[in-house]
Amino acid sequence: MDGETGTLQGVDQSALAKIPPALQGVIDAGDLSGFVTLIWRGGEELQFNALGHRDIDAGLPMTRDTLFRIASMTKPVTSVAALMLIEEGKLRLEDPITKWMPKFSNMQVLKDPQGPVEAAYPSPREITVEDLFTHRSGLAYGFTSIGPIAYTYQRALGDVLTNNMGPDAWLAALGGLPLTYPPGERFHYSHATDVLGLLVGRVAGMDFRDFLFQRIFKPLGMTDTDFWVPPAKRGRLAKMYRMKDDQSGLEVAPFPLVDAPPAFCGGGGGLISGLDDYLKFARMLLGNGEVDGVRLLKPETVALMRTNRLTDEQRAIPFMGIPFWAGQGFGLGLSVITDVEKQAWMGAGSNGAFGWPGAFGTWWRGDPAEDMIMIYLIQNSMALGPEAASQLATGQRMGARAALPMFQNLTYAAIGK
Repeated sequence: MDGETGTLQGVDQSALAKIPPALQGVIDAGDLSGFVTLIWRGGEELQFNALGHRDIDAGLPMTRDTLFRIASMTKPVTSVAALMLIEEGKLRLEDPITKWMPKFSNMQVLKDPQGPVEAAYPSPREITVEDLFTHRSGLAYGFTSIGPIAYTYQRALGDVLTNNMGPDAWLAALGGLPLTYPPGERFHYSHATDVLGLLVGRVAGMDFRDFLFQRIFKPLGMTDTDFWVPPAKRGRLAKMYRMKDDQSGLEVAPFPLVDAPPAFCGGGGGLISGLDDYLKFARMLLGNGEVDGVRLLKPETVALMRTNRLTDEQRAIPFMGIPFWAGQGFGLGLSVITDVEKQAWMGAGSNGAFGWPGAFGTWWRGDPAEDMIMIYLIQNSMALGPEAASQLATGQRMGARAALPMFQNLTYAAIGK
């Protein structure tokens, strides 16, 4: 365990010191295997914690360089890549994606989102690049869908994060499915960012993974971030755990390891990364596109990422069965707090704070008002099969669900909020 504290003025050190034992209590209760957390504020590391184990049976502890499957924390990275092409004039938000991906021409839309997939009508318009950024494309995930379309996605595309198809075959399969909603109508969490990543590759004229390495990972020094784990690094990878069916404790949730970068590098959730790598990426966004003398985006472009684009009507629709958008909005690949009082039920924060989590419990936030970054890394398996959105309340005990808001609230209490 490591709970080093910084020396910034205005920080309640006794409040900060409550975080490690609070998180350790979740581990001791058998709800989670371990944590790696960081609070970075005003250019200084306020607190770092490595608690519990990355491999319980082998007795291997969590460490600062432990690697995690970050799932949808991949999406902001993909969004930055696409925005780089927009800055270069190679892509526009209003462009129809059929310009590069003709498989999405003449799409059909379900007459009833939960009804038969055969009952559909012609889409009123094409999917645009902006629709992909904001999950308003009408595309879906099986796990965010209810009814026949959920199982149709599973049959056509396979598992969400371990797809064995190549990019072209995957796009053809996705393009052959009906849209759940008309493009632009509502936020419906989906494979849109996977499509955006493949679009980046096509527009740039190179493999999407190569683009990320050349334009983001190497410039920022993100040496541990990739779509696979080379054998030399596998000992640092945290094992994925899930709660046993009888709720008696944790068991390993098997996750396949590959021997080479996968054919399909999913921009929606495929990355594996570590604390310090993601800190560099988060600091770049907090720094309006620049970190340590390296600029990836213009400040006005980052402002677009961090500005809500959803309408009031779209935010009134529950996300994953909860009123997620109360006090929050969504920009170009990031959520943003718009009214901290209305958002407070999800944990403390500040207006303008931004981020996006991952399905396995990983989470991060950039808070411009506090010049702060918070990173919270765990490996807690969530079932991502058809209709999983209707079962989010099951599969883990309250301690696992309560750990993140506890980390958030204790952090903000330590800085006087």
